[in-house]
Amino acid sequence: MTWIDIAWPMMSAASLTLALVHVVTWYKQRDLADHLALGLICFGVGVIAILEWQMMRAQTPDSFAMLMRWVLVPFALIFVGLVAFVRVHFRAGRLWLGVLIIAAQLASLIPNFFTGVNLSFLEVTELHFIRVWHGGPIAAPRGVPNPWMFLGLFTIIALLVFLVDAIVTVWQRKQPSERRRAIFICGSMGLFLLFILLSSLAVVRGSVRAPLIVVPAFIGALIVISYDLGASVLQSALLSRQLVLAESNLRDSKNRMDLTVMAAGVGLWTWDIEQRQSWYSEPGLRMLGFAADERVDQARFLQSVHPDDRQSVQDALAEATAKEGQYRNEYRIVTPNAHTRWIAARGQVEFDKNHVPLRVRGIVADITERGQAEENLRVLVEASPTALLMVDTSGSITLVNGQAESVFGYSRTELLGMNVDALVPARYRDWHVGDRAAYAADPIVRPMGVDRELFARRKNGTEVPVEIRLSPIRNEQGLFVLASILDVSARKRTERELAVQRDELAHLSRVVMLAELSGSLAHELNQPMTAVLSNAQAALRFLAHSPPNLDEVRESLTSIVENDKRAGEVIRRLRAMLRKEPAEHKRLDINDVVLDVLRIIRSDLLNRNVDMVLELAPVLPRVEGDRVQLQQVLLNLVMNATDAMESVAKGRQIKLHTLLTEANDVQVSVVDAGCGIPADDLELIFSPFVTSKAGGMGLGLAVCTSIVQTHRGRIWASNNASGGATVHFSIPAIGEPARRS
Repeated sequence: MTWIDIAWPMMSAASLTLALVHVVTWYKQRDLADHLALGLICFGVGVIAILEWQMMRAQTPDSFAMLMRWVLVPFALIFVGLVAFVRVHFRAGRLWLGVLIIAAQLASLIPNFFTGVNLSFLEVTELHFIRVWHGGPIAAPRGVPNPWMFLGLFTIIALLVFLVDAIVTVWQRKQPSERRRAIFICGSMGLFLLFILLSSLAVVRGSVRAPLIVVPAFIGALIVISYDLGASVLQSALLSRQLVLAESNLRDSKNRMDLTVMAAGVGLWTWDIEQRQSWYSEPGLRMLGFAADERVDQARFLQSVHPDDRQSVQDALAEATAKEGQYRNEYRIVTPNAHTRWIAARGQVEFDKNHVPLRVRGIVADITERGQAEENLRVLVEASPTALLMVDTSGSITLVNGQAESVFGYSRTELLGMNVDALVPARYRDWHVGDRAAYAADPIVRPMGVDRELFARRKNGTEVPVEIRLSPIRNEQGLFVLASILDVSARKRTERELAVQRDELAHLSRVVMLAELSGSLAHELNQPMTAVLSNAQAALRFLAHSPPNLDEVRESLTSIVENDKRAGEVIRRLRAMLRKEPAEHKRLDINDVVLDVLRIIRSDLLNRNVDMVLELAPVLPRVEGDRVQLQQVLLNLVMNATDAMESVAKGRQIKLHTLLTEANDVQVSVVDAGCGIPADDLELIFSPFVTSKAGGMGLGLAVCTSIVQTHRGRIWASNNASGGATVHFSIPAIGEPARRS
């Protein structure tokens, strides 16, 4: 046994051992792909060492040629490993060139196995045995070169170019330590490849008689590479101790941080912009509905965001990375069980020295309760049938709902930021500015413009009647006023139509009533007309005397004038009752209205044998109303009282009295001595088409109720303890009391 028989197996064992070490290192840390590449190189060198040792001990040309043919397989593995190592370890070397080298080396296996005896020789004709330093005879081949040998030489040359390109690329990065390592490793590999190229070419061409030996050169390359990686391993070992200590400190810090985060009810998150990867703390994962071991990237995170909020999340993140770096946003997420949560996210962007965003760190908090409350409020505001405007102290509109768009004719975008004075008709703007200032001094919930009609100005310049209610709202930004604006156009139109119908019905009721009183009215007119005729005849007789009795004639003529006035007054009242005119509210003395009604129905009361007892308060304030309509109410109530006593044989009496109530209302009561009203009907009698009369229409008291309500009063009925019933109505008093003599 010679030293060659010891050295080559040892080199093979060392190479295979290194291969195992580097592959295991890669298996433990998958991100160390350069160790896997070096493992492939070491494995190839170990296999070549065994084959090369057998070639040196070959006895026949055929056995040498066969061994040399199989050497090219691990040789191809070495080339693949070298290209991969440079690409991974230095992040250099052109990719297309590396792919070309690997493809050419693999392609060279075809002529290696299918042309000649191997890629180098078409035929090995003889073996020469050379003695090398007491190593015994070593086989050196001679034969016919294979023309396909150029393919193998091409791959070696291409690999040399690849290594030079890698050195140039690393050199341009201007990092001294990386430059030295690139020259040290890639340069040494290039020298060893150049040696293999020249020696192989010389042996195959027959220029020199020497064995084909490449393993020592590769062993040198492995020593250089292993030295570089070994230094990294030693450095890693030193760092691992520091890492253990740092991890211990980090765990303590993490525990403290977890306690702080748990107490604050927030989760931590980081987004690596370059890697497009996100990290969340365990509370953050639970908050967002992810599993504790789930790997969350940007796409997975956006998938969990509510579809309506995804764009706003992306826009907020893009704005933060493009500007100051502050990230603030609130959005909804949909959990795997289809529940919706509101999340508040805050973060800070980290930039490099060139202001390129690297990552974003921040916190998330679950604000579902607040978010749902705000969403419910938003839905409530949008569903409100009234227009809602929120206005700040300067008059600028800060919030509107959809109904405001339909009321004012402006879009939501146009209304936001507009001064509220622009929605007020020009003739009201001066006092509106003053009203806003007064409200800001004493902000309370109240209606706006009490006792006056309010109008709003639409975009097209038209005006719309409105009712407005104001509510103060205070927050951290100051005082705001929420104005609830109701368009009352339809209601006003309906009220006008109802007023016309009510006046029509009241007029019809008056006509029917006067038709019933036609006999009494005829009697009222007949008395003064008879007196006029009698006085005229008497005057003629006094004129026929000789001489004429002028004093008697004068007295008769005076009586004629008085009776004519009396008849004219009856006709005037009748015409007033029959007139079909809109209501005209004026200040009235209710006692005068009572006396007017008695003059109209006095004869009818006498005919029905009804006594009228007046108990009128001597001092009453005036009321505001329409004389004819109030006469109609009293007339209807007195006639109803008269009808209620038809079955009473004796003691037919109506009391009519007025008084001032503690509520400052003027009250009129009509008391009869009839049969009373059934208790169940005390309220029902004021409804339309309800009557106890055989020929009644059931509209009299309904009309009275409508008239009293338009005078802001009320009407009601009660039964008397001594029999009969009383109907009352009251109207608000105004001004000073009127004294009667």
